[in-house]
Amino acid sequence: MIKNQLNTCFIFFSLLCILCCKMPRKIVANLTVDLPNQFAAITDSVHDESLIKNTFFQDATLRALIDTSLKNNPDLLIALQKIKMAKAGIFAAKGLGTPALDAIVSAGVEKFGDYTMNGIGNYDMNLSPNVNKNQKIPLNMPDLFLGFRTSWEADIWGKLSERKKAAYKRYLATNEAQQWLATQLVTEIAVRYYELLALDKEKEILYNNIRLQENAVEIVIAQKAGGRATELAVQQFSAQLLSTKSLLNIIKQQIVISENQINVLTGSFSKKINRSKQITEIVLPNLVNAGIPSQLLTNRPDIKEAELIVQASGAELEASRKAFLPSLNITASTALNSFNPSFIISPQSLAYGILGGLITPILSKNQLISNYAIANAVQEEAFQQYRKSILKAYSEVVIDLKGIEYYKEVFSLKQKETAILQLAVSTSKELYLTGYASYLEVITAQRGVLEAELETINTKKQVFVYLINLYRSLGGGWK
Repeated sequence: MIKNQLNTCFIFFSLLCILCCKMPRKIVANLTVDLPNQFAAITDSVHDESLIKNTFFQDATLRALIDTSLKNNPDLLIALQKIKMAKAGIFAAKGLGTPALDAIVSAGVEKFGDYTMNGIGNYDMNLSPNVNKNQKIPLNMPDLFLGFRTSWEADIWGKLSERKKAAYKRYLATNEAQQWLATQLVTEIAVRYYELLALDKEKEILYNNIRLQENAVEIVIAQKAGGRATELAVQQFSAQLLSTKSLLNIIKQQIVISENQINVLTGSFSKKINRSKQITEIVLPNLVNAGIPSQLLTNRPDIKEAELIVQASGAELEASRKAFLPSLNITASTALNSFNPSFIISPQSLAYGILGGLITPILSKNQLISNYAIANAVQEEAFQQYRKSILKAYSEVVIDLKGIEYYKEVFSLKQKETAILQLAVSTSKELYLTGYASYLEVITAQRGVLEAELETINTKKQVFVYLINLYRSLGGGWK
């Protein structure tokens, strides 16, 4: 009779728990982004990763610097530790679906009061004829326990599986984050290296101009001594020479800065950065393969990272939705348990038990609703970050492609401008020596050719900067 009543109560309570579990409606979000078929009307061939090094990194010294930085850069090593932490999170998530098993060895003693139910019950029990002398409970009762205890939450709704999935997706995202960091590192190393080559050439140009200007100062001093030039002409030529020498020292300091920036990126202390080529010896590429916009989704690590975070947040959202359902918890134990140390290691001391139950949240619904709303907002935020990454990537590719195109044209025009100005310097000197031009025209011509030469080098450097940025914009791929 009592057994039937207990069964009825258990069934009634179980039905009550199930009826109280009203789960939120599953939200089917549109997490797709429609990309154009090409980059701003730029038709191009498919991006081929096998051409990356030959197209973007022609210099062998630069490739060696990149390989060194990928091994020693502190930021990459920090990112590696983050990957290890995320991997540890996967192991923790795996434990959610497996039973927990604890080995327990415990010993204690307890004395019940004379006016308590346990105290009176034990006293009466010792007087029972069914209790032998070895079973009598002492006044100070020891409690010896040697055994195992386990607990397990059965994943009947897939809630725990969703949490495992979320942990795994976040682990994959950290790998993509490290790859994106490596891509940015490669880009920064290359940009700094090309800046260094440009500064070397600028230094060479300044040295050449200083020699020419020193010669011009000597000539104008000689002309002044012969009465053909004034002190003002000497002052103007001398001032121009001092200005050029000042600029040379600025360039030297910029070289020091660039070398040390590269040293930091490669994880090295101050050392000389080798250069195998001059920037004038490196040929500009005629064709750059950009591919099609949809390839960004598979090539760019930051986009793949954002996509994985969207998937992880979606799994966490589903887990928070399933948290409204009852959870099935099972606990069990088996042990040698006795209050008499003499009988702890005996079959008569063997004890075991098992308990299963459904746990349904009722009064904590507000917390569950709050968690679900937060998880829903987190998923939407992750998707907007994903969408932002795609928009940014598309824009960067277009800017870099156009930058390469326009700055190659600028470089060509600057080369022609420099050639004309170099002829103008020679012409102004001849006219000055014959009295058909003033010293100001010579100074202006010299200043103009110096500026044009420096701008030409900087323009070529800028083409390589856009080229390296395009490497990053397309997703990198350095192995």
